[in-house]
Amino acid sequence: MSIFLKLILNLDLLLASCMFILLVSVTFIGVIMRYVINQPFIWLEEVQLLSFVWIVFLSSGAAFRTGSHVAIEFIVDRLPRPFRMLAEVLIGIIVIGVLCYFARAGFLLAYQMSLINRQTNILNIPYALIYAVFPLGCVLMLVNYGYFFVYNIIVLCRNARNIKLENKASKSLAKNSN
Repeated sequence: MSIFLKLILNLDLLLASCMFILLVSVTFIGVIMRYVINQPFIWLEEVQLLSFVWIVFLSSGAAFRTGSHVAIEFIVDRLPRPFRMLAEVLIGIIVIGVLCYFARAGFLLAYQMSLINRQTNILNIPYALIYAVFPLGCVLMLVNYGYFFVYNIIVLCRNARNIKLENKASKSLAKNSN
């Protein structure tokens, strides 16, 4: 795997980690300011909310990559191998379609927020910036899921070919032994 591909596939973790560091830092400083110095930050909640939203959407691509999303595999795992392969391909196509739809809807939402120029009350952070992580997270999920979907399809095809070769070999051995 090339360095560029590794960087792209881990971009979500890098950005989510930066946001997590920001969240922990401002929360820690906020606690010190509120309970030790008795001068709380009034803007702390806005930064925490922005950080939470960005962490969730940025880390969701990594969850796809590691298989950490909730999946109900009970039925699919009980299917015969050819139907299981077909089900996995269909599920992959549906997931990619849903992510494309969400990415488009998220882009339109962020664009709409930029047109109306809505901002947070205290720090005047544009809501377009807050909502921009939604399509970005969907695109990162698409990159991660698409890469591993194609990889799994290649593995499934190789395994299916190997099973066919093994079946041919076992049949020819059975004929030769008779």
